[in-house]
Amino acid sequence: MKIVLTPNPYRDKQFRTVQQARKILEGCGVQTATCLPFDVDRDYELPKSIEFQDLNREIKDADMLVCFGGDGTILHASKIATAHNLPILGINIGTMGFIAELEAGELELLRRLPAGDYTIEPRSMIDVTVTGANGQRLLHETALNDAVVTKGAIARVVQVSVYCDNVEATSFSGDGVIIATPTGSTAYSMSAGGPIVEPLAKNLIISPICAHAMLAKTIVVSPERVISIKIGKIGRHNAYLSVDGGRAFRLNTGDVITTKASQKVTKLVRLKQTSFFEILNKKFIDRQR
Repeated sequence: MKIVLTPNPYRDKQFRTVQQARKILEGCGVQTATCLPFDVDRDYELPKSIEFQDLNREIKDADMLVCFGGDGTILHASKIATAHNLPILGINIGTMGFIAELEAGELELLRRLPAGDYTIEPRSMIDVTVTGANGQRLLHETALNDAVVTKGAIARVVQVSVYCDNVEATSFSGDGVIIATPTGSTAYSMSAGGPIVEPLAKNLIISPICAHAMLAKTIVVSPERVISIKIGKIGRHNAYLSVDGGRAFRLNTGDVITTKASQKVTKLVRLKQTSFFEILNKKFIDRQR
């Protein structure tokens, strides 16, 4: 069995956690490769005692990807894991770690991996496409969490019209709109007043962001729906699209953002029989007590 380890260098200080995990896995006969999930800053010095491999090369013949960091790191790493149809295991070294399966103090559970003593939980994703006014496709990405359309300027609003299967569902002015998966329902969508949806429900959530309208509420739709967002006149101001918290893509008047359920799924590795509601209590309620 070969497992690729991807630590966030800004979270895993001195790479202590990944080195401990590698020692445990290699002690069980697992072949490992340590790779950075993204490029680091030029002034960041990597320890010479660790040999970092190329992620794109090592993942081709891997059986699993283990990611070390917060939810953002896991979201980033899940894209390449999903592209290669690999399961991914998240180990939380961040603040929330809602997608992560293990905490840094639970590394001994990694011994179950080579024995196949784990389950796979498929998480639905969405395909996000931006089409220009001339019909040209400008962007296409796949998201595990959400696609977020936001305004650019402070103290300005963006005009948004949302359609489901080409029928207008809602229209408002505000700070933007979020299209979230059930996995993303506990992220930005929840902060914007959206509902918490358990992952197996597979619904899509449309959550307005600070809408300047009394009747602009969150809408939960079937995964069969095709959701389109049309941007109204923005003049000299800007609107942006961010997919899974990634780099913002500038939108222009007349652009259409289309989201629909993807054929791809993210395969999350589960080593514990913890229910979704237990995780909710632990990550949100218990932390506030």
